[in-house]
Amino acid sequence: MKYLVLLLILAVVVGWFFGRGRRKVEPPASTKAAPPEEVPQKRIEMLACAHCGVHLPRSEAAFDVAGRPFCTPEHRVAGPN
Repeated sequence: MKYLVLLLILAVVVGWFFGRGRRKVEPPASTKAAPPEEVPQKRIEMLACAHCGVHLPRSEAAFDVAGRPFCTPEHRVAGPN
């Protein structure tokens, strides 16, 4: 009977020892990565070239005196189609 009790105690200790290694360990709160926040997307206005129809950002467009957008200075000189 005493060997059965010793065996039971040994089984509990061994189970506890090996069970500790399988537990999920949480990192400290200071090293946890913050959840990704929504990054506001900046809207870019796209314009179609008046000569060939290629779309490009407003910041890269070349405008003629009438205010029409063109993709290159050569298309601005050539004029609208």
